[in-house]
Amino acid sequence: MSTDRMSGKAVLVTGGASGIGKATATLLAAEGARVMVADLNETAAMPVSEAIRAAGHDACAQRLDVTSENDWAAALVEIRGTWGQLDVCVNCAGIALARPLTELSLADWRRVLAVNLNGTFLGIRHAMQAMKTSGGGSIINIASAAGVKALAGNAAYGASKAAVRFLTRVAALEGAPHRIRVNSISPGAVATPMWEGTPLWPASVAEQSGREAALQTLLRDQNMAEPIDIARAVLFLAGDDAGFITGADLAVDAGFSAG
Repeated sequence: MSTDRMSGKAVLVTGGASGIGKATATLLAAEGARVMVADLNETAAMPVSEAIRAAGHDACAQRLDVTSENDWAAALVEIRGTWGQLDVCVNCAGIALARPLTELSLADWRRVLAVNLNGTFLGIRHAMQAMKTSGGGSIINIASAAGVKALAGNAAYGASKAAVRFLTRVAALEGAPHRIRVNSISPGAVATPMWEGTPLWPASVAEQSGREAALQTLLRDQNMAEPIDIARAVLFLAGDDAGFITGADLAVDAGFSAG
């Protein structure tokens, strides 16, 4: 049931076309937020925003390459022109790459850091600039348990997410005088389309006879979280219940990083 915890707030969600971003955009809208569903794939973002509007909430779709300064500037112009302000920015966009260091090319390393780290940096910077003029806000960055606990073959992804956690704390200190809260969430394994870029995916799809069945198998057999589990944590950090929380990293990983 909706509690309207986000009523009247203007929210930008990157990576909003699928996975954690889609679940977050949908949940925050159901809680009363006006949501910009931003994604590199605008064609995929549009059905998400249309579904939100069909449910009686306010949303729009926006093409956003998180590595592009110009795209960020355009997105902020659009959201402020449409709703007058930006209250919450959720940096969900990310890519995964699992490969041993000796097989990891410099190009692949740079690509992962460009999206996961540079994209988050640009999101924080542009969001903070907008929020300073409107009396504050909340920024939530999706990091990862892989940025807490080292895993073989996970150098690029893990390093990018560890850096996101550190960047979050710096931004929290700089945002505090302006009533801007900055926090991160470190999920464990989540059943999202991001797994399609890993070696286990083709075999899983073949065995389960399809993409959706393969995702359900990850949930059942690998004990993975669902995107909504992470979206609920975003909702908490975005809202007034977390009004005195900043610079924190919330582990949503079923205890994976505790041991």
